[in-house]
Amino acid sequence: MEIKRLHVGKRMSEVAIHNGTIYLAGQIAEDASQDIEGQMREVLGHVDRLLTEAGSDKTCILMCQIFLSDLSNFAGMNAVWDEWVAQGHTPPRATVEARLANPDWLVEVCVTAALR
Repeated sequence: MEIKRLHVGKRMSEVAIHNGTIYLAGQIAEDASQDIEGQMREVLGHVDRLLTEAGSDKTCILMCQIFLSDLSNFAGMNAVWDEWVAQGHTPPRATVEARLANPDWLVEVCVTAALR
């Protein structure tokens, strides 16, 4: 029952892999000065990079949870999501409004995926 962790920090790891499943920590934009489209593109770039490093890709996403600081950003977030998501492999998804840890963050994304 091995658990592999990537980018292990004092408080959390960015990735945990167990039993053929990849769990990503919530991904946020490092450049919080961007609008929702910019932050979402950056966040999805983090997701792509971490899934690749873990041995997978966006076609293997099992579940995605999206946290928006304001639901007025729903359309902008969806526009970027629709450009990015792999058609024919759209995962189950939940999107909610939530107060995020940093008031400049507009979106945080959590992904669970299968190994390729």
